[in-house]
Amino acid sequence: MKVGVFGASGRMGATVCQAVQDAQDMDLVARLGLGDDRAPAEQAEVMVDFTQPDAVMDNIRWCTEHGVHAVVGTTGFTDERLVQVRGWLADAPGVGIVIASNFSIGAVLMMAFAAKAAPFFDSVEIVELHHPRKLDAPSGTAASTAQRIAAARREAGCPAMPDATAHALDGARGARVDGVPVHSVRLQGLVAHQEVLLGTSGETLTVRDDSYDRVSFMPGVLAAVRAVADRPGLTVGMDEILGLS
Repeated sequence: MKVGVFGASGRMGATVCQAVQDAQDMDLVARLGLGDDRAPAEQAEVMVDFTQPDAVMDNIRWCTEHGVHAVVGTTGFTDERLVQVRGWLADAPGVGIVIASNFSIGAVLMMAFAAKAAPFFDSVEIVELHHPRKLDAPSGTAASTAQRIAAARREAGCPAMPDATAHALDGARGARVDGVPVHSVRLQGLVAHQEVLLGTSGETLTVRDDSYDRVSFMPGVLAAVRAVADRPGLTVGMDEILGLS
């Protein structure tokens, strides 16, 4: 399989390049950084994108226009952006795009477990912890987790979560993503970590994933690369690829 990488000069992009080179069923045919000519990417069957939110949409559009599948780990996707991607794919029916907020197998399982558990607890909060070079807060993983938790609670008919806070400094209770409090930590020495705290009377449950090295994301990235050609259209998240749906 011929694979290329957008964002190859970044930390994640460089790790993806090495993983593709190490995979016996893949050839790395394009390593592209910001502003590079995309011509080498025309050789690729699949392009992997780990760039930035202000660059990723143009890369996806280029892939759909050139019939190249894409696996996207760049964050910053809103519902509006996903609608736009689906619009491009409508004109490229054979192209598959996988967009995931996290490719770590542990993180994907953590999100699935948290959503499964959320309706059984009165309260749920998320703490995500990353290195200080991360550009977005909260992380895409935390936002996706919160949305999945909120959807599971709505489907189960859960009441609003209890919170008597009447006075607080700005940000003290975190950000609210679909009604779920999310707290972001940026600390030197961290890589990517998240815990979901669930509580009810007399009991708490913590679901936590820790990624200590970027290589932890590579099994998921390679699984998506292998699967994307058989999944025309837009696939959001890794659940279906990993058989969790």
